Amino acid sequence: MYFYTTDFVHGLPLNELEIHTTDHKDLLQQMSEENMDILHHISTLQTNMEEKKTEYETSKETVEQLVIESKQQIKKSEDVLDVILTTMLGDPIEQHFGSRSTIKVFSLEDAGYRGFMAKIRLEDPSSLKMVMAGDKVVSKGETTSNAAKRKGAILAINAGGFMAVGNNLAPLGATVVDGTLMTHSNNSNLSFVGFNREGKLVGGPIPTQQQIEEKGIMQGASFLPTLLLNGKKQPIPREWANQRAPRTLIGHFINGDLLIMVIDGRRKGWSQGITLEEAQDKFLEFRIKDAYNLDGGGSSSFYYNGKLLNKPSDNKERLVTTNLVVLP
Repeated sequence: MYFYTTDFVHGLPLNELEIHTTDHKDLLQQMSEENMDILHHISTLQTNMEEKKTEYETSKETVEQLVIESKQQIKKSEDVLDVILTTMLGDPIEQHFGSRSTIKVFSLEDAGYRGFMAKIRLEDPSSLKMVMAGDKVVSKGETTSNAAKRKGAILAINAGGFMAVGNNLAPLGATVVDGTLMTHSNNSNLSFVGFNREGKLVGGPIPTQQQIEEKGIMQGASFLPTLLLNGKKQPIPREWANQRAPRTLIGHFINGDLLIMVIDGRRKGWSQGITLEEAQDKFLEFRIKDAYNLDGGGSSSFYYNGKLLNKPSDNKERLVTTNLVVLP
């Protein structure tokens, strides 16, 4: 019988095999540690993702709750305003609940004057339009009733002032129709009364083309003066102070709803009109934030649902260059 030993396994010397085996063990150990690090990193990421998801869901719930609370506050403010108006003026004489606008019309019978007022909520901002007479810059003019019927409006009032151009008429100041600046002037005495893409009232000095684009103004016309800014009375021009006259007025409530008012005047036994100072006080009673005076006198007209409600001082509607209409 023969016994033998060898220092070779699979052609490798034992000492080299041991070295290779040791290298593999070290490599496996290193890989194991790296894998543990990777697993730990993945676990950390998963934990972070779960935390972020929880934060997102909590944040989302918070935002949703804030939206709900905001809507509730808006509804409360609407209710409060309705109570204030009803207490002061009685129930609306007309109401419209459309998909594009909600309108409540009130009759005004105060000391020395008569007229009509509308509280307007725009469900669709595009339902409010500035209409130029005959859709032209220079024209013979157009009555408020005709402009309303031509556009299929449920409500309309006269808007900006105007001047004679030969035998025709043209608007004063800046006029904006569907986002396009139709007329413009640098008359610093005039106030601009406009509406942005959200249907919110935007007023003040005559804007430039750039400002109209930046502010997203879609509709607007010009007259004077500004009556209220942020609930504060603005100065009345000396030549306009304490004068009773027919008026067309516009403003917005603290919740953004619009108010338009037309006061008859210069009609003995019916209505002598209202001063701009009285208008300021009345707007503050109605919780109006910003308010403006539009063209008045014989131009003042209030159209609703197919008919003229007020009594213009000229005993008939005047031809004007711009009218503000609300589509049903």
